[in-house]
Amino acid sequence: MPQNKPIPKIKAEFLLGNLRQMKANPFQALCDWQRDYGDLVSFRLAIRRFYLISHPKLIEQALIKQSDIFVKMYDPKKPTGLALVLGQGLVTSQDELWQRQRRLMQPVFQRSNLASLHSQIVTAGNNLLARWRLLGDGAQVNLADEMMQVTLEVITQTMFSTSVLDKIEHIAPALDTALRYAAKSVMNPLRLPLSIPTQANREFNAASALLDEVIYGIIEQRRSQPSAHNDLLAMLLNASDDNGNLMSDKQIRDEVTTIFSAGHETTANLLSWTLYLLARHPDVLAKLRQELDTLLHGNVPTAEDLQQLVYTRAVLNESMRFRPPVGIMMRKIIKDTEIDGYSLKQGRLAIFSIYNIHHHPDFWQQPEQFDPERFLSDENRRFSFMPFGTGERVCIGNHFALLESQLLLSMIIQNFDLQLLNTDEAEIEMAVTLKPKGGVPARLTVRNRHR
Repeated sequence: MPQNKPIPKIKAEFLLGNLRQMKANPFQALCDWQRDYGDLVSFRLAIRRFYLISHPKLIEQALIKQSDIFVKMYDPKKPTGLALVLGQGLVTSQDELWQRQRRLMQPVFQRSNLASLHSQIVTAGNNLLARWRLLGDGAQVNLADEMMQVTLEVITQTMFSTSVLDKIEHIAPALDTALRYAAKSVMNPLRLPLSIPTQANREFNAASALLDEVIYGIIEQRRSQPSAHNDLLAMLLNASDDNGNLMSDKQIRDEVTTIFSAGHETTANLLSWTLYLLARHPDVLAKLRQELDTLLHGNVPTAEDLQQLVYTRAVLNESMRFRPPVGIMMRKIIKDTEIDGYSLKQGRLAIFSIYNIHHHPDFWQQPEQFDPERFLSDENRRFSFMPFGTGERVCIGNHFALLESQLLLSMIIQNFDLQLLNTDEAEIEMAVTLKPKGGVPARLTVRNRHR
């Protein structure tokens, strides 16, 4: 293997590097750079240096074979990125803490336990459908907001046995503000410390305070009214280490915030994109409806039914390929290393672009076409399809997210017709997750009037 192949550098300004392009449109910048420079490129945002990695082979060499070198970038003294919001939760923590927490929380998300959550997801779905019916035929809604609301209800009911719907109009914008700020903190190393009251800092601090109030409120409510709940919160509150020490409230807060935010934001985006894509592809929608009508006859799918909904799963998989809810993963390189003959330097950050890999023409025929049929074969897509990440840090809630998405999608599609109010293609916006800019405005029409 040839040694030290040169890594293409993105043409940059002297002081700012590539910061101007990244601030203008981070999603577009990462797509353009891969297209113009290749699957491994280096770029600079002021003083911070990055690698952009967009090839399955490079992903495997970095995240599987060298996962001890490509690590999460949590620094408790100077948190940045998602750590600003999630603290040392499961998404951001490292080493022994991460292993302990992952072991502790895994049982909640095992397939065997998911059956018990089925009815709570259905209840949230029925509440959504009932609310839509009350709006009347022809009502206009933003599907992105609606999906955010229903997935927030699902996650708080299933994981914490409570509801936050009465606070939804405050929580949703606060979470959005916090996550946007977190994303920008990584991409802009010139930001001022949080203690300096810039408008962005004030807005982030206010959003964080509101989220903390909600999360600590959920924890305190349970502590004051302990009951026989068998949910994630009970597990966290009762967990102790080898010395019998319980988890601190701060650690519980970090884990609850992680599941609370990551557990509904990504699924909401998946459903929003899927409904949008179905509305734009009536042939796919017709085929999906045929499967649902034939197998379900207007009923909510049981756990057994879900196994039979092969095309429904293919639609969700293709949606995750075409518009992955999480577009990138980021790691810090903790020592000089090499992948595929390229030398990578210690201290730099590696951005792994899930979006670029999901659209890579070497691995996907006609990648810009929305075609669920491609997921009806048994083709091995390891590392070329990874909507939930890969390796030991693969998303703990992947089976839960798919169960929830299949249930809610089948309920919505059986009961409502959705017509997009904007015929232009939705712009992709990257703020940690990939979301449709401005949401998905749509008109609702009740489909099964006899029910």
